[in-house]
Amino acid sequence: MKHFIIYIGIVNIFWACNQAPTAKEEPTQEASTESVSERVSISEAQLKNMSLTLVQAKEEEIKETFKVNGVIDVPPQNLVSVSMPMGGYLKNTKLLPGMHVNKGEVIALMEDAAYIDLQQDFLMAKARLQLVEQEFNRQKQLNLSKASSDKVFEQAKEAFDNAQISFKALSEKLQLIGLNPNKLNTQTIARTIPIYAPINGFVSKVNVNIGKYVNPTDILFELVNPEDIHLSLNVFEKDMEQVYMGMQVMAYTNSHPNRKYACEVILIGKDIGSDRSVNIHCHFEEYDKLLVPGTYMNATLFGKPRKAITLPSDAIIHTGSKHYVFVARGKNEFEKIGVNIGTESNQKTEIIPLTQSLNLLNLNFVQAGAYTLWMKLNNVAEED
Repeated sequence: MKHFIIYIGIVNIFWACNQAPTAKEEPTQEASTESVSERVSISEAQLKNMSLTLVQAKEEEIKETFKVNGVIDVPPQNLVSVSMPMGGYLKNTKLLPGMHVNKGEVIALMEDAAYIDLQQDFLMAKARLQLVEQEFNRQKQLNLSKASSDKVFEQAKEAFDNAQISFKALSEKLQLIGLNPNKLNTQTIARTIPIYAPINGFVSKVNVNIGKYVNPTDILFELVNPEDIHLSLNVFEKDMEQVYMGMQVMAYTNSHPNRKYACEVILIGKDIGSDRSVNIHCHFEEYDKLLVPGTYMNATLFGKPRKAITLPSDAIIHTGSKHYVFVARGKNEFEKIGVNIGTESNQKTEIIPLTQSLNLLNLNFVQAGAYTLWMKLNNVAEED
């Protein structure tokens, strides 16, 4: 009897072990139910009304993009402040902000008695130089024949050197105020001095009016040559590792966001500002006269190209921080798949599978009608 009871106990244990896999099948059934809930089937009539279109993902080169802002700037050599080194009264000018000027063009006339004095001093120094040069040459010949003493010769040489210094200094002063000393004579002495445009460009500022006296340190006009303008952008420190020389940039203004300007990075700053940004300079590929220095601009920077799998952007459903696509699994059956997204450009978006085992290149994705499938799937889920 005792052996019979032991035998019954062993049978019960084996029966319990054989029943254990049945208990483990429940999670598998739940997973299957969850998988089915991610699929949606439609009828032939619904298919015609929805006008679904399918598209395959493509592996192509894309560029990382990030947006920055800045202003149009000009290099120092293209921004000129015009002043009068000797000061004087502004007699005449027709300049207005925005006017175009050509290099060498007379942009103003200055008037002052000091100009007359300077021309007088120059012509007198020129006449004296001629006299002392003749005397120097005469004494030089006499000294060679010992007809005059060395002391007299040295005095003549000193007078000649001093006359040369005075003549050269006054000649430089004349050139400083825009007069050609080679063309100055007793007949060409003038009380007015012309001011010439030092560059081709546009007038950005006019700081004087006719009749006003200006000091040598005063700025009369500011001229800008916009043909070599560049774009000064501020890039945050976290994005600087993506910036490189020759990087492509597409800029646009707030007033005309659809008008794009292609640029190229030509200079990368080395200092980080208080806002943790670095200044970079970009050169416009084509000059546009509508681009004015100081204009605020937005810009998109394009990083180095890399391979990525992309889909048309309208094939992706966005719900908060999650993103989904629909894949055709049969004639009238579609499955919702979660994906991560990356760079978006030219109405295409990079898609990244949530699991490495999923090959996105071998699937047919729903483009037109993806949102309709999403709504139908949610309605089915609510009914269930």
